[in-house]
Amino acid sequence: MSVLLMRLAGPLQSWGSSSRFARRSTEAAPTKSAVIGLLAAAQGRQRSDDLADLAALRFGVRVDQAGTVLRDFQTAHHFASGEAQPVSDRFYLADAVFVAGVEGDQRLIDALHAALRDPVFMPYLGRRSCPPAQPVDLGVDHEHPLLEALEQERWQASRWYQRSRRTQRRVDLEILIEATQDDGPVDSLRDQPLSFDPLHRRYALRGVRRTGVSKPNPYAPRDHDPTSVLEGA
Repeated sequence: MSVLLMRLAGPLQSWGSSSRFARRSTEAAPTKSAVIGLLAAAQGRQRSDDLADLAALRFGVRVDQAGTVLRDFQTAHHFASGEAQPVSDRFYLADAVFVAGVEGDQRLIDALHAALRDPVFMPYLGRRSCPPAQPVDLGVDHEHPLLEALEQERWQASRWYQRSRRTQRRVDLEILIEATQDDGPVDSLRDQPLSFDPLHRRYALRGVRRTGVSKPNPYAPRDHDPTSVLEGA
């Protein structure tokens, strides 16, 4: 098994799993269905194509910079009649950074990695109006399973965010990883893609286990020993 890691960062992100009608909410972290959609788009797959191989990948995400929830609303008028449409509430995550990973067969992971480096369709962070701030690709880990790969990746938060926490030598980051049968009671989220067909979109429940990891802050002050200049004197 191999792991493909991605940095999901941008001015705005939106990861809906239960949006209905005029209220378009967002989860606090990227959903599996949205990230699988990003990878499928990078490969140039259509919504009606079979995505079973991508849906079978194990998914995990680390919250490096939680961001803040932003609420917006949109108004519209029907093109033909000019009648006003219902106001739509839209929710986004502003200034968030995540490290996402998918685990699966090496050949498929390598193919997805190549697609991310030269995508057919532009990747976006949940909605087309949310492009990434920089390339998504963080590389492939052929040596470690998904959880270890997420734990070992360096802290990817924005530099200004890391500096703002320079008094913390280490930061605690939450990891949400797809549960296995041995994990016992876990949270659930309806983001396991079954079909992306626009007329028959279907999602199943997926178990999610929450864990965490502590990472060093590169901007934390180093220990200062005034006698160190006397060493060897």
